[in-house]
Amino acid sequence: MSPVPADVLLVTVLIAALALVHRPFGDYMAAVYSSTRHLRVERWIYRSIGANPDADMRWPACLRALLAFSAVSVLFLYLLQRVQDKLPLSLGFKAISPDQAFNTAVSFVSNTNWQSYSGETAMSHVTQTAGLAVQNFVSAAVGIAVAIALVRGFARSRTGELGNFWADLVRGVVRILLPVSVVAAVLLVAAGAIQNFGDIHTVTTLTGDEQAISPGAVASQEAIKDLGTNGGGFFNANSSHPFENPGGFSNLLEIFLLLVIPFSLPRTFGTMVGSVKQGYAILAAMAVIWFAGVVAVTIVEYTHPGTASQIAGGAMEGKEQRFGEGPSSLFAVSTTMTSTGSVNSFHDSYQGLSGGVLLLGMMLGEIAPGGIGSGLYGMLIMAVIAVFIAGLMVGRTPEYLGKKIGTREIKLAALYILVTPALVLIGTALAMALGTGEASMTNTGAHGFSEVLYAYTSASNNNGSAFAGFAADTPYHNTVLGLCMALGRFLPMVFVLALAGSLAEQKPVPATAGTLRTEKPLFTGLLVGAVVIVAGLTFFPALALGPLAEGLAA
Repeated sequence: MSPVPADVLLVTVLIAALALVHRPFGDYMAAVYSSTRHLRVERWIYRSIGANPDADMRWPACLRALLAFSAVSVLFLYLLQRVQDKLPLSLGFKAISPDQAFNTAVSFVSNTNWQSYSGETAMSHVTQTAGLAVQNFVSAAVGIAVAIALVRGFARSRTGELGNFWADLVRGVVRILLPVSVVAAVLLVAAGAIQNFGDIHTVTTLTGDEQAISPGAVASQEAIKDLGTNGGGFFNANSSHPFENPGGFSNLLEIFLLLVIPFSLPRTFGTMVGSVKQGYAILAAMAVIWFAGVVAVTIVEYTHPGTASQIAGGAMEGKEQRFGEGPSSLFAVSTTMTSTGSVNSFHDSYQGLSGGVLLLGMMLGEIAPGGIGSGLYGMLIMAVIAVFIAGLMVGRTPEYLGKKIGTREIKLAALYILVTPALVLIGTALAMALGTGEASMTNTGAHGFSEVLYAYTSASNNNGSAFAGFAADTPYHNTVLGLCMALGRFLPMVFVLALAGSLAEQKPVPATAGTLRTEKPLFTGLLVGAVVIVAGLTFFPALALGPLAEGLAA
């Protein structure tokens, strides 16, 4: 089969698989977070941490619990890296330097999983499994817990209570992430991914050189890496490494894992607010943007001019021969639009315009379908912005799901959408002004600027993927990118929880003839337009200096 029909078939199979699980998985997650029962293992966890899972929390209490848990997680992971050389199964690796340990700890706790190190030559078995893999689970569960709190804000009325953060955190891990990850890990092992705790093997290559091959619990970490939209690879090559991604089946499975929870959460939202049509409207907006990105990147990568590209059938530099243009483009768009950072090809080698699409996917706020939890609450924030714009256009008080969008609500939504652009643009500007960005470039001109812009976009939006040519392992970048990851993760959560509390306190207003029908295609179109316009107005000048300039000059 020629590449293009095979690529179309791949996308069709992926969409069919996502559609097949959308309803049952979305309803299952709604049942998980609506249940009043606690499993035995969950009760044991609650007792061990001293939490009362039946005590509802107001948004300040949820925020305090979230920040305290995340702060302790950062401290634990930092210390684990600093003493890994003194622990069992160290593989002879030395302790991680302070700046890199800080960067990595914040990265995995914030669900960013940005890596300024090569995992197979830096991290011990204990650090990988007891540190990084554990954070892959709990950081993902934190994101879902915040999204569920916002959903309860829309669903509840005349109360400021948003549920229990500890119960939502534990249920997310025990009932959703862990069982699905176990199944995915078994499938990955069956497909050829490795899973062991062996010692480093030294082999002689065909050229006579010696090469060290690192073993590890790869399949289990790979499963939650993708399912939890984390992205941190066991190996430096990430999902282009055959030990992580052995072939075509595993590649499709990993893309499915990236998308399955973010694309199923709109069903959870619709079920919990009592209107599945509202969930379908959010899902449609996510799907339109994601599909447009897949088509755009694939076309550019196939049709880029140049003798070498034409002979190869596309721009193959930086891409795995096992996968080719279509699967690589599909993976790249899915990972940059889901806050994942997992890669099966190197984005630094993508053409100017397609690299710009990958950047734009993150700049949109990663809401198509977005990170696990963060995609849903990001899209709901944009829905609030969209109904506010519609209200201004027709001269009515904006309403969404029976809740009035007043001054407080729109201020919180505006603050949410301003955080990451400020971090991206200020961080990029400082790096270029101080010379640290230019010193880390491996390319000059517009593409070199894109490397810096991509790094700060990826960190501030909690994505974690990188233009591979950017040299990030410096004290400056480790520190500043770490701060961008922390602020880009937790500041937006402050505004989301505050908005959820404000909505939950409201008395619902009945729909009238003038109420905007937010379950209709008209609203979906308005929502997509609001997303694109907000990101375009914010980031167009920066994109013009980087990927657009490079693409138009090609």
